Amino acid sequence: YLTHKAQECGYTPEVILAGRKINDNMSSYVASQIVKTMIKKNCDVDGANLLILGITFKENCPDIRNSKVVDLINELQEYGCKVDVADYFADKEEVKKTYNLELIENFNFDDYSVIVLAVAHDKYIKIKMKNTDKVVYDLKSALKFYDGRL
Repeated sequence: YLTHKAQECGYTPEVILAGRKINDNMSSYVASQIVKTMIKKNCDVDGANLLILGITFKENCPDIRNSKVVDLINELQEYGCKVDVADYFADKEEVKKTYNLELIENFNFDDYSVIVLAVAHDKYIKIKMKNTDKVVYDLKSALKFYDGRL
């Protein structure tokens, strides 16, 4: 709305538009960073099993509207990764209807070579994982249990 109104008044809101462009490309950037980390840890990218924790718009909230996590999932799938998504706050039917994604309820960390904390739901940041050589990517810097190899 703000950019539209500014343009109506004859202004070009360059800073706002630049911010929007950065935000719109963030999923591609994050996916590439995850893939680079996988490569550094000698983890095969094509066919890798990834677990994404969280798909809602924000933590501890069931709202899935405007979630950028879906863009991240799509980017990782384009790299050839097999992506499972878990979110105990999100409504499974709504996620299926809106994004055509199946949420999983039960998971075992041992089944995944990469774990991505996308939404810092309280339940996920309290998960106890043993130190591992898995790729753990914490988008919210919320995990307290890990030893710095994120």
